[in-house]
Amino acid sequence: MMAYQGGDVTAFATLVSRHERPLWTFIRRFVRDSATAEDLLQEVFVRVVKAASEWRAEAKVTTWLYSIAHNLCVDQARRAVHRRADSLDATVGGSRDDESSGPRLGEKVASSSRGAERQVLDREIRQRVDAAIATLPEDQRAVFLMREVMEMSFAEIAAAVGASEPTVKSRMRYALEKLREALAKLRDTPVPQWRDRPEGEGEVGM
Repeated sequence: MMAYQGGDVTAFATLVSRHERPLWTFIRRFVRDSATAEDLLQEVFVRVVKAASEWRAEAKVTTWLYSIAHNLCVDQARRAVHRRADSLDATVGGSRDDESSGPRLGEKVASSSRGAERQVLDREIRQRVDAAIATLPEDQRAVFLMREVMEMSFAEIAAAVGASEPTVKSRMRYALEKLREALAKLRDTPVPQWRDRPEGEGEVGM
C-alpha cells in the first residue's frame, strides 16, 4: 500500500491478488448473492484507489479493507430491505423472478472460497449454517464472519466496524447464541460447538 501511494501502480495488482479471495468470502457470506458480491468486491478496490491518499502506515491494510467492505455490505443490506418493503406494494401474483433466480442453498458457499474455509462441516450443515448466519442482525453477522471465517482479532474487528472491543465481543456472544438455537434444530447431524473463547485460542472453521 505504501508503494502504491508512492506511485508504483503495479503494487495495486499485488494488493488485489493478496486480498481479493478473503474479501470475496466475507462479502459473499454476508450478502448471499454471487453477482452482488462481485459488484461489491470491485467497489471495494475502486474505493481503495479513490481513498489511497487517506491511508496511513500505522493502520493495518486488512482492517482498512474490511472496514470498506463492511460498510458496503451494510449499505447493500439496507437497500435490499427497502426493495423488499417496496415489493409489498406490488400486485398480488406478480413476478417473483428476483427470488426464483437467486442462488440455491447448495450454491451459498462460493467454490473459490472452499479452500480457504476449512471443510469441517458436510454439505448439508454448511447450507444450514449459511442460512442461519443470514438471519443474524447485520452488526452481529459482520462480527461473526470476521471472527470465525476471516479469523480477525477482536481488536481488528473493532477497528473495522467502528465499535469498542467490549461491544464487538458482546455482538459475537449474541450471534453465537442465536446460531446455536438455529442449528439445534438439526436432529441427525452434530451441532458446531462454538464458544466465546478468549483471545488467542484456536479458531473454529466454517
